[in-house]
Amino acid sequence: MQHPEYPNLFSPVRIGNFEVPNRICHVPTDISSANADGSVNRRVINYHEQIAKGGCGLIIVGASSPDKTTGRPTVTCVCVDEDPLIPGLGELAEAMHRHGARCAVQIQAPGRQAAWPRTGLKSASDSVVELPGSAGHEVVYAESLAQGKAIGAMTVEEIYASIEKFAEGAWRVQQAGFDCVELHGAHGYLIAQFMSPFVNKRNDRFGGSFINRMRFVLEIVHRIRYKCGNDFPIGVRYSGEEWIPGSRELAESVQIAKLLEEHGVAFVDISAGIFEAPGTVMDPMYYPQGWNTYTADEVKKHVGIPVITSHTLRDPAYCEKILAEGKTDMVGLSRQMIADPYWGNKAYSGRTDEIRKCISCLVGCWQESLMIRRHMRCAINPAVGDERFVHLKPAAKVCNVAVVGGGPGGMETARIATLRGHKVTLFEKTGELGGAILLCCTVPGKHKMRWYADWLRHQIDKLAVDVRLRATPGVDELQQYDAVVLAGGGRVVRPDVPGIDLPRVCTAEDVLRCKTEKCEFFPGDRPPPIECGSVVLVWGDHFAAADAAEKLAGDGRKVYLVTENAEFAAWMEPCHKDVMLKRFAGGNAEGLKGKTFEQPVTVIPGTTVTEIGEDGEVTLMDSQFRKSTLSIDNVVLAAVEPDTGLYDELLAAGVTVVKIGDRREVRNLRAAVTDGANAALTFDEDLALNANGAAISLLPTEVRVDSQ
Repeated sequence: MQHPEYPNLFSPVRIGNFEVPNRICHVPTDISSANADGSVNRRVINYHEQIAKGGCGLIIVGASSPDKTTGRPTVTCVCVDEDPLIPGLGELAEAMHRHGARCAVQIQAPGRQAAWPRTGLKSASDSVVELPGSAGHEVVYAESLAQGKAIGAMTVEEIYASIEKFAEGAWRVQQAGFDCVELHGAHGYLIAQFMSPFVNKRNDRFGGSFINRMRFVLEIVHRIRYKCGNDFPIGVRYSGEEWIPGSRELAESVQIAKLLEEHGVAFVDISAGIFEAPGTVMDPMYYPQGWNTYTADEVKKHVGIPVITSHTLRDPAYCEKILAEGKTDMVGLSRQMIADPYWGNKAYSGRTDEIRKCISCLVGCWQESLMIRRHMRCAINPAVGDERFVHLKPAAKVCNVAVVGGGPGGMETARIATLRGHKVTLFEKTGELGGAILLCCTVPGKHKMRWYADWLRHQIDKLAVDVRLRATPGVDELQQYDAVVLAGGGRVVRPDVPGIDLPRVCTAEDVLRCKTEKCEFFPGDRPPPIECGSVVLVWGDHFAAADAAEKLAGDGRKVYLVTENAEFAAWMEPCHKDVMLKRFAGGNAEGLKGKTFEQPVTVIPGTTVTEIGEDGEVTLMDSQFRKSTLSIDNVVLAAVEPDTGLYDELLAAGVTVVKIGDRREVRNLRAAVTDGANAALTFDEDLALNANGAAISLLPTEVRVDSQ
């Protein structure tokens, strides 16, 4: 299946005894969406079937436990440890096969990183681990302190029992009709725990030397071949580099690939990292596209079996380039497929501008799902895990809808409402759509947020939504609509302290505004950002505060970050927080090569500002009522609160009005987009506000009759 623009991306590749129709691979990701017993359900089938429909050549179902009693990587991962699970797995394989995809199941025993059970976990060696970026992190209650999670060393008998369970799981995968199986040997999970010189401190036949550390996975491979035959391909996913002192480096990873090939492994899937350095495992938005490709490139020079690379692959052109250069045999996408399962079809048909690129926020797919033991979601694709949005049904009644605020929540409301047939008018007070996420453009490493803003803006244009820029409608104008959605974001908190109105005081938006005119959506009248002095105090504890601190520190300013909380950014996704704090300290996260801050950011927790002097002296007070002072050039206000003024006026006027995003409650991008999507799905017959102030529609017949 050749393609003039992407001839390599859409050429076939052979793995063992079967051919994959193209070079696109959905590398395994745990969607934690199975039933409580690990059986496959419609949610799991729907997720993978959409990706198969979307033109992905090889789909690897992620993180399937071979023994749920000793460890599941997430509380509702797929399991392969009992024969009654085979029929459901068979339905899953058929759902992908009927759309032309090849498919595999990845088998993953989490060992020390099990999300469930919480205690009694086993690994290669005894240890106490603290892995706050992992779904298997220690559970710490509200009034508790983290102490680390105790892990016991597996006995030799337990090791051989585990080997048998891996092989039995692979046999069930084969019986279900999958084309191959993959073993998860990356990121510090059980196989990786044996392979890693950092974790494995054994002094028996399963530890010490290179070959002894490899014995566990090799025994699994040979036991699978005994049960499944030599014609059932086996792949192994492992980290090219683990990125902490004393762990595996690239030279040993090359040795591993050669050894695996010698023992009959059909392909290797090169990932990155271990959860002691979570940034490299989950690569949040700081990491550039394809930053880990060099590891696959080096491995590929030494083996003849197919090599898959992954980590922050977004653009088909980039994927075509590394394939053409021979750096990899397949390109692996996971979170990109979560954000847009039709990536392959859009690339093949030349509609790359319609690809909804993953912004690597890790909020829906990690922080607010797997990390807290819930089903996986996506911040920018509400259809993940919610089939209401897969096939949008036309509304029974067309509504005239006003959306006030052109940020991501407002644009998503307008997009979905228009797709359902409603007439939408989108009001935006500035000269461009995009809202608060446009402020990330100037923050080092966070430009990916712009991808989603641009995708939404193109969708709004494609759907011919009535957009009114530089418009601030009032109650009289909005009363003409069947429904009004307030999506204008929050407002900056201006505490009542002396000096709050001095010229040296500004907002996070003032310093984060982009000044470039190269953007295709540049409005022409965007005010320039405020240039702060050399010493700046940022006051607040939310996204605006973090972004302002990073922007200013990246510009060479000395930044003091004041928060009234016991620690800064407790709300932040932990992998992003790990990278941010390492940058605050003047360094960089593992695997990053970008510019570091000239001066570290100083975080002052448990403190507030009590006075801002005209001479630049700021008075601080901590939680013990102790005062101190700092000499600064500017104070940046970075706390945000909901703005409810217009909402109250519209309610009083009898308008059917809903608040979304920060207008409702200050949260994050996923909340705003989900709010907007849900609101757009509500507009229909019987539209009204219920006793909770929420919009409802499509009432039961008996209720509809009673209300007439």
